[in-house]
Amino acid sequence: MVLDVIDKKILELVQNDSKKTTKELSIKLNLSVTAVYERVRKLEREGIIEKYVAIVNKSKVEKGFLVFCHLKLIQHSREYIQIFEKEVAQLSEVVECYHVSGDYDYILKIVVKDMEAYRQFLINKLTSLSHIGSTHSTFMIDEIKNTTQIVL
Repeated sequence: MVLDVIDKKILELVQNDSKKTTKELSIKLNLSVTAVYERVRKLEREGIIEKYVAIVNKSKVEKGFLVFCHLKLIQHSREYIQIFEKEVAQLSEVVECYHVSGDYDYILKIVVKDMEAYRQFLINKLTSLSHIGSTHSTFMIDEIKNTTQIVL
């Protein structure tokens, strides 16, 4: 699907506030409610808009301790990769997981309450996963930029 100027503006608006009604969007875009509704539905059908979410303040729900864990597998066989990916996807503390190139195989973004909670997660959950060779943890000191918005 080729995005035109209006589609891009809709995406910008809903990324900034997904609770905007079709009527509010139509006023900002100077289009009819029906036209905006149809465009939004098309963006959803095409998978350009995947879902709508609420962004939770991690500190206010006692999940403000953020860790980036670099992880190596003991082998890189298809079987080991599939098993690891299935297992890590089940860990609620892991909010993002990326298969990467370089010195490590995966980078995990983990949110927990504090250092002790991370220690318990590491000992009781992460290191019990199949085929992990080594881990290296980096702790967030301060958040400089964190956005979900894709600029078009």
